[in-house]
Amino acid sequence: MKDFYNMTPKEIVAELDKYIIGQDSAKKSVAIALRNRHRRNQLPDEMREEVTPKNILMIGPTGCGKTEIARRLARIMKAPFVKVEATKFTEVGYVGRDVDSIIRDLVEASIRLTKQNKMEEKYEMADKIVEDLIVDAMIPGNQGSTVNNPQQNAPAGGQNNPFAIFSNIPGMSGYFQPPQQQAPQNQQQSTADDDSTRLAREQVRQQLRNGLLEEQMIDIDVIDNSSNMIDIGGNENMSISIGSIFGNAMPPRTKKRRVKVKDARRILRDQEAQKLLDMDQVTAEAVDNAEQNGIVFIDEMDKIADDSEYGRGPGVSREGVQRDILPIVEGSVVNTKYGPVRTDHILFIGAGAFHVSKPTDLIPELQGRFPIRVELNNLTKEDLKNILVVPKNAIIKQQKMLLETEGCDVEFTEDAIDEIAEIAYISNETNENIGARRLHTVMEKLLEDISYDLPDPEISQFTIDKDYVLEKFKDTVNPYDLDKYLL
Repeated sequence: MKDFYNMTPKEIVAELDKYIIGQDSAKKSVAIALRNRHRRNQLPDEMREEVTPKNILMIGPTGCGKTEIARRLARIMKAPFVKVEATKFTEVGYVGRDVDSIIRDLVEASIRLTKQNKMEEKYEMADKIVEDLIVDAMIPGNQGSTVNNPQQNAPAGGQNNPFAIFSNIPGMSGYFQPPQQQAPQNQQQSTADDDSTRLAREQVRQQLRNGLLEEQMIDIDVIDNSSNMIDIGGNENMSISIGSIFGNAMPPRTKKRRVKVKDARRILRDQEAQKLLDMDQVTAEAVDNAEQNGIVFIDEMDKIADDSEYGRGPGVSREGVQRDILPIVEGSVVNTKYGPVRTDHILFIGAGAFHVSKPTDLIPELQGRFPIRVELNNLTKEDLKNILVVPKNAIIKQQKMLLETEGCDVEFTEDAIDEIAEIAYISNETNENIGARRLHTVMEKLLEDISYDLPDPEISQFTIDKDYVLEKFKDTVNPYDLDKYLL
């Protein structure tokens, strides 16, 4: 994928088109918002601080692609991303989550993203260490002449003689006979063992590089991270690590695991790469990344819009949530366990159906913090059909690949795809409109019997046509509507 900072708005939209059908105006708005971040980075330092992102408010029914646009946007940008529901938060003094947890979650996401990127940079160096560890696990190397010949530095009279300590007293050495006559023979034997061990290790190393030992079982030492956290109560961020109490003065606990070589390489690679990281540098870069490139998607904004008169019903609590969210959106400093985080340049994307309430029901201060408003359209039958087959992660592609794992090749005819889109569209129109999610319901019902019968040697190929689809949904779709569109 092309680097984000070299992508024009048109290229960003083209990338979104691979996964999201329709909603061109929403894609255009978010692409411009992303490009403006790149433009801001080209400004002088004093002016860069003055330019704040233009937050976006998406208005549209559920299942039309609001969340997917924001999530794909974050992947394209490789930016810290967090999705929250506004209904999780309540006014201060009520039971619920604190709105500051939005930024804490964003920083945690940034830490994971930055840490993974840094670890990938260390993989080449870690691979060399891992190769030595795997060879050591298969053929332990020479631990030194003292270990192989314990009698070399032992007192005269032998290692197991409890009175050997007296051999150094004048006149007593004659009573103890040190086994010096065996030293040359032991030394020669040790040298021969070292040569054979070295040769065997080199042979194993070459076989590892050729991929000949991937399925062999070995014992490795892995860091034991279990039971390192102490819960001290509370809703969130209320647990502490035992290691942090002692400043990581104690070495980490390890445990033995017996795994295949291919699994050992992956486990040890991450383990050794993590040892090479400078976590202070990772934390500093992650906090800066969250401040400058973070994206927060706040869903269900319509649920906190106050459409009632002040002082009646739930309006007080709804308005309280808006006023608590407002300081974060307009720019403030939130304390996290990684240090203070400024929210001035974080991009906030609000979303909601706004069927009952309207965007104007939000408090004026919050409305002003979402200056770009985009209305997403209801999905048509043609949109639903395209969602089935066009995107890179199209629903039919997913289902076919899942069933192929059971040895069954399922084919969908063109008229069957039309019928599936038609049934989903009618269901959305006559029942609750849940958008593209209706397709998942239809597809699961359609493939239920096939999935249940697999694996079956007699079922290696299956074709789904229009008649099969109608047969499966003859009792589900309203008969009146079915007759109407069949004619």
